[in-house]
Amino acid sequence: MADTNPQPGRASNANANSTASTDQENANQQAAQDGNTQKANNPFDPFGIGNAFANYNMNLAQNPFDFFGQMNHMNPFAQVAKSIPQPAPTSAITDFYTQFFGNMTQLSQQIAQQSMRLNQQPQYTNTSIMMDLMEGWKKMAQTSTNHPGNFIEDQVQLLRDQVQLWQNTLQQMAGKTPEPVAKPEKGDKRFSDEEWEQNPLFNFLKQNYLLTSQAMLEAIESTEGVDEKTRQRLAFFTRQWINAMAPTNFLLTNPEVLRLTIESGGKNLIEGMKQMSEDMRNSADTLNIRMTDESAFRVGDNIATSKGKVVFENYLMQLIQYEPSTEKVKQRPMLLVPPWINKFYIMDLREKNSFIRWAVEQGHTVFVLSWANPTPEYNNVSMKHYMKDGVLVGMDAIERITGEKIINVSGYCIGGMLTAITLGYLTAKNQADRIASATLWATIIDFTDPGDIGVFIDDKIVAAIDKQNAEKGVFDGRMMGVSFSLLRENSLYWNYYVQNYLKGERPVPFDLLYWNSDCTNVTAALHHFLLNEFYLKNGLRKPGGIEIDGVKIDLSKVKIPVFMVATLQDHIAKWKSCYAGTQVFGGEKVFLLGESGHIAGIMNPPGSKYGYYTNKAYTADADHWYKEAEFVQDTWWHNWAEWVKPYEGNEINARIVGQDSKGKEVPTLGSAPGSYVTVKADEALNGHNFAEAYQAQLPKK
Repeated sequence: MADTNPQPGRASNANANSTASTDQENANQQAAQDGNTQKANNPFDPFGIGNAFANYNMNLAQNPFDFFGQMNHMNPFAQVAKSIPQPAPTSAITDFYTQFFGNMTQLSQQIAQQSMRLNQQPQYTNTSIMMDLMEGWKKMAQTSTNHPGNFIEDQVQLLRDQVQLWQNTLQQMAGKTPEPVAKPEKGDKRFSDEEWEQNPLFNFLKQNYLLTSQAMLEAIESTEGVDEKTRQRLAFFTRQWINAMAPTNFLLTNPEVLRLTIESGGKNLIEGMKQMSEDMRNSADTLNIRMTDESAFRVGDNIATSKGKVVFENYLMQLIQYEPSTEKVKQRPMLLVPPWINKFYIMDLREKNSFIRWAVEQGHTVFVLSWANPTPEYNNVSMKHYMKDGVLVGMDAIERITGEKIINVSGYCIGGMLTAITLGYLTAKNQADRIASATLWATIIDFTDPGDIGVFIDDKIVAAIDKQNAEKGVFDGRMMGVSFSLLRENSLYWNYYVQNYLKGERPVPFDLLYWNSDCTNVTAALHHFLLNEFYLKNGLRKPGGIEIDGVKIDLSKVKIPVFMVATLQDHIAKWKSCYAGTQVFGGEKVFLLGESGHIAGIMNPPGSKYGYYTNKAYTADADHWYKEAEFVQDTWWHNWAEWVKPYEGNEINARIVGQDSKGKEVPTLGSAPGSYVTVKADEALNGHNFAEAYQAQLPKK
């Protein structure tokens, strides 16, 4: 049996050994402390960086949401840079630095000048947004005080995660591969460079950023007592700030950019600043980052190339008729009504996905409205003018040319809203028989939940926009483009910021992004109508909710057959808001739900990879409809082509562009895509006079 009772002599020796051991441990601790101090002063020692991280993490634990503020106080890169030996000056190095900093100074001055110009622009909208946000944060702070439980729990959980992250970082420095505490969401390509995983420093930066970001958004989501509108606004603008502050957007915290800068001797930064200076010169109130090589595209040359002629024009639009490609055509012509915030040629971007070309091949006589790019003098042009002087005048011209009193019409996005209003107007005027069928592409009918764009809009914002538009006469189309880009900020804004300005790369040619950047201005009166009548009052869905030229619009009285298509991932026109049309229109209706988003899901030609969902039981619950829907692996174009057949009329000989139905000459005004489509937003804003002969037609207030 083992002796469990120590002998007296042993106890004495044990105490002595314990005292000696304690002295030795103290000495070892002091030596270790001295060693660690030396290591902390050596930036090439990973444990020195680790100690810096420890200090940073302690500061962050005291103020978890001040991630980037703490980075400014403790920047490991700054410590590394201070200790890097500087080479002896040589004439080559001196010349390089002189040229480098000379270019940087010149470009910085240009950017500063452009920044001053942008800051001098009216800031009514930005001020209104900031006031709304301050009010929202005040509400959130009050509710957090009244219900502190969730907030404290979230803070504690964040602290736990950060402690775990710090432990994981130490393990990775020791050569282990711990399971990450936070991972980027699926599809987030910002952290694709391998350094974000393999380098403990960048791995820590990435995960700490993700943890903090998630905590901020979850705090907004979980706070009780905040109304949904305020919550959406706070979440949206907080997300914007979070993604703007991502470590990928800064030179010293992006390993790929750091590596490129070292390899190129900083040439990437010079090229990036050149592009930033150019982009700022071409921007409105907010930096408009180019997304493609615009010099690679020429409208009418390598995009928008379908053959046709301008057969009518006024101050507001050009009407284009396309040449037939079949011997026989459908009796009833088709009119396409595009949105007025983009150019119509999204319907004719390339041969392989051109809806116009495909529809012509199916035997349709296709007409399209090409909207004017409004100058400041167009400030009083409103929705009634787009309907009466746009759609209805276009229909009159089609009747004169073809001899047909009845047509089929298709409207895209906001053009679909204009089409729906036209249906209601003609119904109220007992002229509904002028339209055989209507097709609405990605068209919101119910603005109860318009998506992220709705967070911008309330009475205060609309008043601020009205004041800003009153000074310019129009809403700058470049600002509209930035606004839509920021709905998908990481893929449509910040990735181009990094690519263009930090990496110094020139954007590659991409026709869709060229079209996306080719915006049009919106008249002050039309913009007010859109925001006030659609977004604030939700008048399109309500019977009599909208009045046009003295006529109350009631879509429930519309008996014209309506075909509606929306897309599952549309971030501009949410599909459920489009589906509401099945509950509103009073006649025959069909609704299809395509895959993909606002553009790819609609411009989805035969042979494309996206299918659609269909279900003829149009229940009030959109989710239930979707749950019971059948998926079809085909383009929705084929389904529509079958649906529209009963409304096409008989087959007749192909029409000749430039002749009417009796063979008489119809004056044409140039080849498709016409001249109005070539006017840029900034050109129009600066008074580009593209339709001088029609200036007298402009409505006065």
